Formats: sequence, structure tokens, C-alpha cells
Amino acid sequence: MSPFLIDCIGYGGLIINLYSMSTKGEYKLRQISLIANVIYILYGTLISAIPIIVGCTIAVFLHGYHLRQLKIKKNSND
Repeated sequence: MSPFLIDCIGYGGLIINLYSMSTKGEYKLRQISLIANVIYILYGTLISAIPIIVGCTIAVFLHGYHLRQLKIKKNSND
């Protein structure tokens, strides 16, 4: 894969992550951040950056956990 395309993947993750910070509501923020972190994992894999892979994998699990908790909380209020 070309270095340009790899950089585009990294910048794509960055743009999505920055967009997530402008959204309203924790649920939507976490959903978009989760997607951005999955892209960062792909980027980290392509550039062989273990710290990016590890950090973003942890973030994916944390976002997933909190999304599940928010969904459970919403369902119990309905």
C-alpha cells in the first residue's frame, strides 16, 4: 500500500475523531469515536505502531462498554 494512502487513512481517522468532539450527546460522541479508533487501529497496523494499536484497542473496548451501559440505562427508563 502506498504511503500516501496510509496517510489518508490516518487523516481520515483524525477527521472523524475531531468531528465526534463537535457532536451533541454522549451516545453519538462515543459511537463516532469508536469508529475513529477502529480506523486508527487499521492505520497503526499499516505503519506497525504498536502503541497506537494498543491504545486504540483499549479505547474501542471502553467506548463499547459505555455505549452498552448507556443503552441499558435508556432501555430501563422506557
